Amino acid sequence: MHDDRSLVEGRLKRVLDERVRPAVHPESVPLEIAVWNAPGEPVPVAEGLAGPVEPVAVGDRWGAPWGTSWFRVSGTVPEKWAGRTVEAILDLGFDENMPGFQCEGLVYRPDGTPVKGLNPRNQWVRIGAPVAGGEKVLLHIEAASNPVILDYHPFLPTQLGDKETAGSEPQYTLARMDLAVFDETVWNLVQDFEVLGELMAELPVEGARRWEILRAISRALDVIDLQDVNGTAAAAREQLAGALASPAPATSHRISAVGHAHIDSAWLWPLRETVRKVARTTANMTALLEDEPEFVFAMSQAQQFAWIKEHRPEVYAKVKKAVAEGRFVPAGGMWVESDTNMPGSEAMARQFVHGKRFFLDEFGIENDEAWLPDTFGFAAGLPQIIKAAGSKWLLTQKISWSTINKFPHHTFNWEGIDGTRIFTHFPPVDTYNCSMTGEQMAHAAKNFKEKGVARHSLAPTGWGDGGGGTTREMIAKSARLKNLEGSATVEWEAPGAFFAKAEAEYPNPPVWVGELYLELHRATLTSQAKTKQGNRRSEHLLREAELWAATAAVRTGAAYPYEDLDRIWKTVLLHQFHDILPGSSIAWVHREAAKTYEGLATELNGIIDAAQRALAGDASGSTELVFNSAPHPRGGVPAGAAGPVGAATGVEPSPREGGGYVLSNGLLEVEIDGRGLVVSAYDISAERETVAPGEAANLLQIHPDFPNQWDAWDVDEFYRNTVTDLTDLDELTPVENGVRVVRGFGDSRVTQLLTLAPGAKRLDIDTEVDWHETEKFLKAAFPLDVHAERYASETQFGHVYRATHTNTSWEAAKFEACNHRFVHLEEPGWGVALVNDSTYGHDVTRTVRAADGGTTTTVRVSLLRAPRFPDPETDQGVHRFRHALAPGAAIGDAVREGYRINLPERRITGADAEVAPLVSVDNDAVVVSAVKLADDGSGDLVVRFYESSGGRAKARVHLGFEATGLAVTDLLERPLADTEPPALDGGTVGLSLRPFELITLRLTRG
Repeated sequence: MHDDRSLVEGRLKRVLDERVRPAVHPESVPLEIAVWNAPGEPVPVAEGLAGPVEPVAVGDRWGAPWGTSWFRVSGTVPEKWAGRTVEAILDLGFDENMPGFQCEGLVYRPDGTPVKGLNPRNQWVRIGAPVAGGEKVLLHIEAASNPVILDYHPFLPTQLGDKETAGSEPQYTLARMDLAVFDETVWNLVQDFEVLGELMAELPVEGARRWEILRAISRALDVIDLQDVNGTAAAAREQLAGALASPAPATSHRISAVGHAHIDSAWLWPLRETVRKVARTTANMTALLEDEPEFVFAMSQAQQFAWIKEHRPEVYAKVKKAVAEGRFVPAGGMWVESDTNMPGSEAMARQFVHGKRFFLDEFGIENDEAWLPDTFGFAAGLPQIIKAAGSKWLLTQKISWSTINKFPHHTFNWEGIDGTRIFTHFPPVDTYNCSMTGEQMAHAAKNFKEKGVARHSLAPTGWGDGGGGTTREMIAKSARLKNLEGSATVEWEAPGAFFAKAEAEYPNPPVWVGELYLELHRATLTSQAKTKQGNRRSEHLLREAELWAATAAVRTGAAYPYEDLDRIWKTVLLHQFHDILPGSSIAWVHREAAKTYEGLATELNGIIDAAQRALAGDASGSTELVFNSAPHPRGGVPAGAAGPVGAATGVEPSPREGGGYVLSNGLLEVEIDGRGLVVSAYDISAERETVAPGEAANLLQIHPDFPNQWDAWDVDEFYRNTVTDLTDLDELTPVENGVRVVRGFGDSRVTQLLTLAPGAKRLDIDTEVDWHETEKFLKAAFPLDVHAERYASETQFGHVYRATHTNTSWEAAKFEACNHRFVHLEEPGWGVALVNDSTYGHDVTRTVRAADGGTTTTVRVSLLRAPRFPDPETDQGVHRFRHALAPGAAIGDAVREGYRINLPERRITGADAEVAPLVSVDNDAVVVSAVKLADDGSGDLVVRFYESSGGRAKARVHLGFEATGLAVTDLLERPLADTEPPALDGGTVGLSLRPFELITLRLTRG
């Protein structure tokens, strides 16, 4: 037989595109259209429905950037359509290739009842099936004219990312507003053709199955009368029925389809628009659930459910009903799908506390899975947090985006820094917006790395980011793929059902130890410095607020601000979303974030001040108290306590031979040369130099920064090829305890204070940058005379080790990595810590010196970038950073100094001489990460500890109040049934912790 494969395939494409698809709606009549353009921000539904409309027509332009237009469409169903299915086709001017990234709409009935969303791949509204003929139709559309930020030529700078700069030019052209007959037979023929045609394209040419499908398609095409598709569609379907009925073999890969609509809580749109995206999508999905009995939809992010509850209660009522039926599944158990690299220990824990508690309170559902398909890498402390929250599974897909090394597993156990293992799945379909194409199904089956030992994978299915979620076409395709020869089999399932099956069939999966590093989007550790500073500052202010409010409640009976702290935590958690904290959102998002963080700081400082004043006693007193919020004693004041102010002394800078100044306090001697660079940091007791020979530390360096794509997200390794050392000096002036250094470069200016405090074995570096560069990367380099094959970076509840070398491609790929408060390097017996108050990105490299054969290990902290997409003014303006170099530091010193720089002491004048701590620990390796009252309002005290050094630790916890009982709890403060609590012995509790173990104690107050 002659090979006519290409001929038939080409014929199928043209007939589908030009004849069959248009015949799905064979008859139509136009609707009358009127519009009201709401001024300013979105208005309530009732106001939108009542707005004064003006006539408008198909072909007219509409929609200023970020505007809202309320369309009213009306018409009458023709009498001759009686007995047929009728739909309204409402095309706002969609580009079908951009679901989620352009205009969207939500359809309402005249009484304000939401019907469904309108999206590029979902433009229909069912009017009747069947209709009687003559029905009056009146619908309202709340249409959002969100501008296209990520266009066909992506990453071009645009002013459209902020309403203040976007202008008022209409963005869209009304394309179609009709009533139309819906021919379900033709629609099903389209699905038949698409499923078989897409499957055929994935099958081997030499296989019989491909040719069987080809012949069936050829026969069906022969049957279709191109002038009467509607009259011949049923006959064509009969020709395809046999090919669609051939069952899959028992060995086929099995895909659990989960309805999904990944919605970034902010990204190329502001937070307020996400509220509407969620409403549109959930309206779509609850409507689809009513029509499709096998369909299951999952939505993560408790914040998004809370938004619907607050802003669209009529939609939320439908969601709650579908949740109760088990078909709309709250997934993930987190407040938002947060970044997991940068959030601190407590913040990462509270993502699960607030997310899981919302789902428990609202729906009575306990999540076993963490659901993070799109987060930019996963910190090594996360498995323990997932387990401590009462969950046991993790799903993500983002690691498939790595550009250098292909991850070796799709289903595996992920082991964190403390040894906790979490059963983890990466969907081999390699997308969290699966649309059930043959190519995607084939890719999942071929790509699955556990073939031979496991057979199940998951496919999150639906258009995301406001694209409308799962469509009826996806469900129709899945029905045909449920048991079809040549394809993976497909079944709709909730995430929990998938994980239970996957874990049961694969009880001993391989283990991956340590962080899940994404070899992409590394610059998100630096972009939008003010957002990152706001996050770090808020985390530590929350620690202080909880500590001192709890202390005041126990010591003085002061009211504990439960509701305020709950609300503030949720706001901070929201801003840890994986496109806000990473700095990859439009200007509008970060402008609002800055204002939000400023307001939170004011509010939290008010809570702290009120609690400390209550503890200090009469404000007219003359005793000045220092409040120490850190988990370690300092200046003679215990952790979590307040005591008298110590005597003040100073360090006098002295001139240095050859220029510059010398700072010495008996512990360190620091030399700053005539360029204002640190050329020596000598540890006096260890008789050890910190700075590598011939090098200078605190050396500011600037690189060109123009990645190949994803400007705010990426830094490509070639940026290192060109570097400029900033050594030109405008000013070098002695000040109290140190020197002031001023430099100008480009259009920018940097001022630094380098100070050596009395009794401190650290050099403090306060940096102010007035930044006006474009597409540049600013770093501060510290070349250290340390021979180390690995270094430690703080992460949640501990630290993770990374190599200083690049032996393998895995190590070379980590050329920019994340730390929290410190980076630490050491040789046996001596180390160096570099601590910070608000930066995350850094790099570590090593060289061997030709002169003496010694090793120089250089740590560089990342300070600022200046990408132009999606915010063309990223980071322009004044920034302030605090760092400290701590020579001779062991890992415990790094932990202590990291807390110190982030929790500066506070001074209050009052009548009392001291405030005793509620809790103290006799082992510095055991760190208190939270002291608070229990969230349930019982008055119980909750204290969280973790082992910080990476070793085993025993400690006695001394209680500064009467306790009548205690329990070991999970993060949600629920007693662990299988854990025997330690004994409460005369106001002390003995703890024994594994390396990096976290323990939460709940103490009942007497």
